[in-house]
Amino acid sequence: MAADYNSSTAAAKSRDGTVNAVLAGTGSLPAQVKWAVKQCKVTSDAEKLCSPLSIQEANSKKPDISLNLRTVADDLVSDLRLSARDAEQLTLKTRRKDQLNWNPIELIAEEMYEDQANPGKFLDLETLTIWLAGRAQQQYVRIDPLKIDAVLVTRVMSHEFAQRHQILALETKDDEVVVVSAQPYVHAWEATIEQSQPGKVLTRVIANPADIRRYTTEFYTMARSVNKATAAGLSSSSLTNLEQMLELGQIDQMEANDAHIVNIVDWLLNYAFTQRASDIHLEPRREKGRVRFRIDGVLHLVYELPSPVMTAVISRLKTLGRMDVAEKRRPQDGRLKTKTVEAHEVELRLSTLPTAHGEKMVMRIFDPDILLKSFEQLGLANDDYARWESMVGNPNGIVLVTGPTGSGKTTTLYTSLKHLATEDVNVCTIEDPIEMVEPSFNQMQVQHNINLNFADGVRALLRQDPDIIMVGEIRDLETAEMAIQAALTGHLVISTLHTNDAPSAITRLLELGVAPYLIKATVLGIMAQRLVRTLCNNCKHHGDPDPDGWKAVTSPWKMKMPLHMYHPVGCLDCRDTGYMGRQGIYELLPMTDTIKELLDDEAEIGKLRLAGMKEGMKTLRLSGALKVVNGETTIAEVLRVAPFSGTQ
Repeated sequence: MAADYNSSTAAAKSRDGTVNAVLAGTGSLPAQVKWAVKQCKVTSDAEKLCSPLSIQEANSKKPDISLNLRTVADDLVSDLRLSARDAEQLTLKTRRKDQLNWNPIELIAEEMYEDQANPGKFLDLETLTIWLAGRAQQQYVRIDPLKIDAVLVTRVMSHEFAQRHQILALETKDDEVVVVSAQPYVHAWEATIEQSQPGKVLTRVIANPADIRRYTTEFYTMARSVNKATAAGLSSSSLTNLEQMLELGQIDQMEANDAHIVNIVDWLLNYAFTQRASDIHLEPRREKGRVRFRIDGVLHLVYELPSPVMTAVISRLKTLGRMDVAEKRRPQDGRLKTKTVEAHEVELRLSTLPTAHGEKMVMRIFDPDILLKSFEQLGLANDDYARWESMVGNPNGIVLVTGPTGSGKTTTLYTSLKHLATEDVNVCTIEDPIEMVEPSFNQMQVQHNINLNFADGVRALLRQDPDIIMVGEIRDLETAEMAIQAALTGHLVISTLHTNDAPSAITRLLELGVAPYLIKATVLGIMAQRLVRTLCNNCKHHGDPDPDGWKAVTSPWKMKMPLHMYHPVGCLDCRDTGYMGRQGIYELLPMTDTIKELLDDEAEIGKLRLAGMKEGMKTLRLSGALKVVNGETTIAEVLRVAPFSGTQ
C-alpha cells in the first residue's frame, strides 16, 4: 500500500509541471485526467476545461484535489448509497460558520440520510469514512488513543503542519511512519514527511475527520504542556491555593500564562471520563511515570510523564483533594468532585501510597448516575432480585455483601440504600472513606487519627434514632459485635465482608469470634458478587458452543449446555475488544432453617454450599453460566472472575 501512495520526486515534478503549463496557457491537460469537481473554471487562451471526475479516476492520476461536496454526493449516488433527491437537497443547504472547515463527509453525516444500500441504517460519519477508504483504496482505521504513543507521534511533524494539512501521525517505527488523513487525494505534504523521516516508508490511512481534529488538538496540547512543564521545572511548592471544583474541557481556551500542570490534569481527567475508565493510576518510576486507566476491569497504559511532571501532577491533585501536599511519607486519602464538558458532576476518591520512586496515586471514579440504575441493569434480576428484595425488606437483621475490591459491592449497597431511603426512613452510614456523597443518607467517615473506628461509629449511630445502618466493612470482632447489637435492637444493618463467596462469610464471622447462636439470630442472608464484562451488542457473534469451557464453568454441578453461544468479535464501538461495559453475577445464600442447623463452631463450607444450593442458591459460576446462555458474556470471562464453586 505504501508503494501506491508514496509519490516520487520525479513524478511530482512532472505532474506539477503539466498542471502549471495548462494554467499558463502553454500546455494541455491529458484527456484522461480531469478535475474532481462538477463545475470548475480553469481558463486559458487555448481551452476551458470543465467536466465531472469520479473518485477512482482522480485517485489513479493522484492530482492534489480536496474532496468536494458535490462530487462526494454524486459518487454516493452512483454507488447506490444516497438517493438523488437527498444529494440535490444536500448541495442547496447553507453551511453554518462552524462548518466552514468541515470535511464534506462530515456535512453529509450530520444530515443522517438513510443508507440506500442498507435499509434501516444511516450514513453516519464512520460509515461514510469506511466508504471513502474503499473508494480511495486506502486502509481505514479507527483512532484508538489508548494505543497511540502521543509523545512519539507528535515529534513526526509540528502542530501547525498537522493542522494545516489536517493529518496526524498514528505510529512511527524504525522503517515506517503511518499518517492518517481524511483527504485521500491531497499529496502535497507527503514529500515533507518523507524528508523529515529519512529511511522510513510513508503509509497513508484514512480515519474519521472529526477524530483527527480532536486528537490532533489533544495530543499536541498535552505534549506541549508536558514539555513546557519539564522545562519550567515545576515542583509541588508552586502548586498551592488552587480551586476545589475543577472545570474540565478548557483545553481550547488555555492562555499562554496558565500553569501547564493545570492543563495536564484537565486533559487527564477529561480523557478518563470519555474512555469510561473506573480508575486512574499515576505510578512514578525512576525516569518516567506511567499513567494507566482501568476500563471494564482491565488496565491500559495511556501516557508516560517525566518524573518531575508526574510529581507536580500528583501534588496538584493532592491539593484539589484537600490532602497534605508536604506529607509524602505516609498514605493519604482525599476526594475531588469535577464537572465535565457536559456539566456532568463526577466524584473521585483519591488515595496515595509512598513507593520507592515517589508517591503513587490511584483515583477511583464514581458516577452518581449509577445510583439511578435499576437492579436489572446492574445484572440482578428474576429469582436473585426477589431474594435480595426480601432480605433488605426486613425491619431488622444483618445483610452481608461479599467480594474482593472492585467487585461492585459499593454500587450494590448504594443502589439498595437509595431505594430504601424514603422520606419516612432514617438511613445512616459509617464508611472508610465515604465513597459517594448522597443527599438521601446521613454519612459519617471513619477517622483513625482521632480513634473513630467502625465500632465507635456504629455505637454513635445507635443514638441517632436510625432505621437502617450501613457499615462500610466488618473487619474485627468489635465491629461485628456492634453490628449484631444494632440488629438485635431492631435495626436493619447492611455491611460488607472480604470473602471469596457467600458461604465463606459465615466461617469468616466464626473466625472473628462471633458466636454461632448470634449469627443464627441476626444474619438474614449473604450475597457474593463479581463483575463480568458484557459482550458488545453491535458485534457479538453467534457461534458454536464450547463443551470443555461449559464443563469448567458448571462443574461439579449439572446444567444443560446451550446449542449456541455468543463470542466476542470487536468493532468500533467497543474498541475492538468485543466487550462493552460490565454487569454483576451474584450468589445469594438465604439464612434458612436448614442453613442454621449446620451452624456451629466447626461449620464446613462444603456442607453450607450444598445446603444453600438445595435452598435455591446459584453459585457465582452458575450465575455466570446463565448470562452465557442469555448471550450477555462469555465462558472465558466467567472463569476469569469467578472462583471454583465445588464442594471442597
